[in-house]
Amino acid sequence: MAVKNRSGADSSTVTGSKELSKLIAQYGCGPIQFTGTPDVLYERHLLFDNVVDLNAAGARERFEAVARSVRDVLSQRWLLTENTYERQNPKRVYYLSIEFLIGRSLANNITNLLLDDVVKQAVDKEKLDWLGALEQEPDAGLGNGGLGRLAACFLDSLSTMQFPAMGYGLRYEYGMFRQSIQNGWQREKGDNWLRRPDPWEVARPQEKVEVKLNCSFEVRGGILHPVIGRPSHLIAIPFDRPVVGYGGKTINTLRLWAAAAPDAFDFQEFSSGDFIGALAETLTAESLTRVLYPDDSTSMGKGLRFLQEYFLAAASLADLLRRFRRSNTDWNTLPEKVAIQLNDTHPTLVVSELMRVLLDEVHLGWDEAWDLTQTTLAYTNHTLLPEALEAWPVAWFEDFLPRHLEIIFEINRRFLDAVRARFPGDEGRIERTSLVEEGPERRVRMANLAIVGSHSTNGVAAIHSELLRTRTVRDLAEMFPERFSNKTNGVTPRRWLLLANPALAGTITEAIGDDWICDLGELARLKPLAEDSAFRERFWKSTRETKSGFAQWLKARCGEAIDPDSLFDSQVKRIHEYKRQLLNVLRIAVLYNRLRESPGLEVVPRTFLFAGKAAPAYRMAKLIIKLVNNLAATLDADPAVRGRLKVLFLPEYCVSLAEHVIPASDVSNQISTAGYEASGTSNMKFMMNGALTLGTRDGATIEMAKEGGEENFFLFGLTAQQVAESRGWYNPHWHYDHEPETRAALDLVFSDQVSRNEPGVFSPLREALLTHGDYYMHLADLRSYLEADARLSALYRDREGWVRKAILNVGSSGKFSSDRTIAEYASEIWKLKPCPVE
Repeated sequence: MAVKNRSGADSSTVTGSKELSKLIAQYGCGPIQFTGTPDVLYERHLLFDNVVDLNAAGARERFEAVARSVRDVLSQRWLLTENTYERQNPKRVYYLSIEFLIGRSLANNITNLLLDDVVKQAVDKEKLDWLGALEQEPDAGLGNGGLGRLAACFLDSLSTMQFPAMGYGLRYEYGMFRQSIQNGWQREKGDNWLRRPDPWEVARPQEKVEVKLNCSFEVRGGILHPVIGRPSHLIAIPFDRPVVGYGGKTINTLRLWAAAAPDAFDFQEFSSGDFIGALAETLTAESLTRVLYPDDSTSMGKGLRFLQEYFLAAASLADLLRRFRRSNTDWNTLPEKVAIQLNDTHPTLVVSELMRVLLDEVHLGWDEAWDLTQTTLAYTNHTLLPEALEAWPVAWFEDFLPRHLEIIFEINRRFLDAVRARFPGDEGRIERTSLVEEGPERRVRMANLAIVGSHSTNGVAAIHSELLRTRTVRDLAEMFPERFSNKTNGVTPRRWLLLANPALAGTITEAIGDDWICDLGELARLKPLAEDSAFRERFWKSTRETKSGFAQWLKARCGEAIDPDSLFDSQVKRIHEYKRQLLNVLRIAVLYNRLRESPGLEVVPRTFLFAGKAAPAYRMAKLIIKLVNNLAATLDADPAVRGRLKVLFLPEYCVSLAEHVIPASDVSNQISTAGYEASGTSNMKFMMNGALTLGTRDGATIEMAKEGGEENFFLFGLTAQQVAESRGWYNPHWHYDHEPETRAALDLVFSDQVSRNEPGVFSPLREALLTHGDYYMHLADLRSYLEADARLSALYRDREGWVRKAILNVGSSGKFSSDRTIAEYASEIWKLKPCPVE
């Protein structure tokens, strides 16, 4: 696989297109020419990187050779991007996130580099099993859910829109975990995604950073213990990954930090026979970036998380300030050259760390340092759940980061003085807004610190931003009303439509051209075509092709057979009570009971698809997974519903699985309790792929329905206001006593028929619904859910009507591109301009 040189090689032997010549010039922009045989890059990597006979190379070696060949093609453009920024010294944005759920990179990079035709010819010539090669790449274990997937989409848009940007995260050796299902239960195994070399990353040890701690660690009884008051430091080693914008013009960088010890081991301890103790510092450092999301059900796990967040903040800030100082001598220009976006509360220690640097190292006065800090930093809030608003013990700051604690206390003192001046006599407000939560264990409220220490706080959907301002942090919003705004999330159409759904993407491009790839608003041109019978037929055929391909892939991957002519009804997301997978189970139970009572009932054949991971310590979520699988087995064992109702739980949900299941889905379940989902992004991916939404008025689904028309959605359930107002009097038992189908469904799913071999196993779920008040109001919304489901099922029988609504959904999804979101951040928060690479 090669891009030939610019000095006379005949590019027509590769693709016969003038466009290729432009790509050759674009990627051969440095001192190295691409020369040799057409397959020089691939052949050389296959042979010399692995030292194997070409005919004996396996699928993994071939994947690495292709990936490294693609990286070779982009490398000089990648360098040119950074050199352009160094030369022009534009304002840059630095996006700090504890997660980047980037998925696989090979196919995405080929698509964004416009190399599909080149690679196709090379694949054909080499007779390469292309799908097999793609499956050799693991999903990067750098994230878990919507937070990390959003960050990945944002980086894609920043590069595509040619903004000078850099992402900062942690290089976890292990992802969250690999999920398998045994006897219906979730089982967790280590996700060692870096077991084999990652062809995309470039280690930069020469750009290492020291991160200081007020403690050391030693091994006692096989456990690491902190030694308080004996300072030490860790080494942060950067690993860079290319972020290719569509068209390959700008290639930004995602920099991930790995932790290392300053010395490999204590030679004297080792020589004395204390082999484990000699490695204490190494074990400490390597543990820091060993795993994404350590188990936070223990104090040790929470402490590790705290240190991870500090490590990310300190290393990233040191690196970006070092870059700032290379081209700027005046610290007062920092906000003119640097914008730092905190993706949720995890990087919030940047506030106190930046103040520490400006006060202790730059020796600025407090007021000047505080102004620079606030003007440089911006914060995105992602949750309304109280348990997700981080608060760390003051004692940990005293032990590990005492200087940070001094700074936080002083920030808090000055801030509370301002609150008292603004709201005299309101001591309740003082307690609520303080950066320090008083109680048996004093804790630092990280969301409060992020809001006070930045110039901008944004939510991620209109309803989320409103609830954030009026409920979650109301007192802070009243103190700083000008700082609060909404930036509704978006997703990249390059990965989630162009790459994930080639059949539909081709149908769209054939109808309206390909400008939609970088301007998703162009999809609005599809709306009139909803009345065009010929286009509806092409749209239906592309949908059927995608569903059939998914069914074949699923059979090969899991051995499960599903009918592509059935209605694919999906709920794929993290397992949590507020996301209400349990409500979906109750709906299926009602439909099953109806068929048992009336076997001759005409129904649309349904395949219900679930996927998602439960946190290892989240017992209720794991019970929900078990219940889904037990219900699936119950249905499979009943010949009366075979071919009519089928439930599947797809294990190991990740970006790659989502790229298969989302384009194939007919129905998208977005059924969280209203007021609990910040935004959601899977809802947008389903919409732009033509799935119809069955959902509550929550998160960005409200805005999606506004764009597409509520008549083209299947909305149900209580609103966020109704949920809040009914807290005092809601009685789930009323629904059990007065709604026969609700009672029958509950009796079924909690009966021995569903838990035949483990009687009573689901009692905690029953108690949550009927004894402990049904906090997330499943039973309050079940009847409304079923009514919406009936309308949806009736429409599916009308193929033309269904396709018409699907087209209108796709045509209305333009707002939900991450390009639009990034444009709003750039103009309204960062004051950032594009910097085309030259």
